[in-house]
Amino acid sequence: MLDAASWAGRLGGDTFLAQTYNRSYALFPGAADVAGLFSWDDLNQIIATQRLEPPRLRLSVDGEMVPVHRYAVPTTTRRAVTWSRILPAELHAQLKDGASLVLDSVEKIHPPIGVAAEGLERFLGTPVQVNAYASWTEREGFGLHWDDHDVVVVQVHGSKRWRLYGATREAPTFRDVESPEKPEGDPVADIVLTPGDVLYLPRGWWHAVTADQGTESLHLTFGLVSHTGADLLHWVVDQLRSVLALRKDIPRFASLPDQSDFLAALRRELLDELANPQLVERWAESTDTTHHGHAIPSLPYVDGLPARPEISVRLTAPRGRAVENGGHSTVTFSAAGTAWDFADSAAPILRRLLIGRSATLGDLADCSGLEVKDVAALVSVLVEGQAVAVVGTAL
Repeated sequence: MLDAASWAGRLGGDTFLAQTYNRSYALFPGAADVAGLFSWDDLNQIIATQRLEPPRLRLSVDGEMVPVHRYAVPTTTRRAVTWSRILPAELHAQLKDGASLVLDSVEKIHPPIGVAAEGLERFLGTPVQVNAYASWTEREGFGLHWDDHDVVVVQVHGSKRWRLYGATREAPTFRDVESPEKPEGDPVADIVLTPGDVLYLPRGWWHAVTADQGTESLHLTFGLVSHTGADLLHWVVDQLRSVLALRKDIPRFASLPDQSDFLAALRRELLDELANPQLVERWAESTDTTHHGHAIPSLPYVDGLPARPEISVRLTAPRGRAVENGGHSTVTFSAAGTAWDFADSAAPILRRLLIGRSATLGDLADCSGLEVKDVAALVSVLVEGQAVAVVGTAL
């Protein structure tokens, strides 16, 4: 299972975070156990049963999207809903001719990948989206390009060749003032990934990818949302909205001395915040505890959980915090945008939930010494707050 601890072990833990993350590419041969993660059967089943409109499902060749009418036909239901129905023979023909197949956000519809994505998110502290890529020929699906986010690539089946050229602009972003120039010369690395290999690539690194090893290829890219200085400043401004200097109107029609005073007040407030050595940690805590979590219902338990030890639950948010308030005999649990104060006897339950793995009410009762009915009542509060969900109904 690719949970947070597993990702940390496979990528190198603190060494990866300190020396590689956001800095340079890294190859981890055979680092991932891909058995049961994603297969051709899974891909076939998803395409056959899901309504996947472009660009969620798309074909690409030579850097251009293949028009959907070349491999699908519009179909209208009796309720006047129109969607694109895949034509398998035409789909096969496009893929045989060199197109690559892309399925976006596969973590939303395939539970094993969802677990892997959440584990990576828990390790790196950033949202993760997983796309699946399938290719059959040496023709490039996307040409030489760069991404505005870091990626962790997991080769699932077959082989894929990656030519890496490095970055031509440091830390390029989606909303940038200029575009990176195409690289010149030979690649800095020429890598062939085989099943189980893991490749980390920072944003901005140019790369060309092709299935030129004589076998079909299936791989997953775990895209990591970037957090830049601009994002931090946006967060700081949001924190300062209670300050009068930031609530005042901009004095565009006032005298220059008044405008100068206005700007000086803003500068003082902003510089005071930026001078705080704990600012990044405060931002990280806010990011961890305000992530809205995954929308997982807990049916059939719409009115609280019964005291059944077999019911399994888990945290819906990939991250959260539990802080014990020693002088008050309470613990504050923050996740999915809400904070709760519980008696300190709840601390073992909350720490167990923060691991991110499912646990039964019986497990939580055992680790805390509380009765199952009390655990059920506590967890019901978190279910109502959308921070926890039932993942095993025991029915």
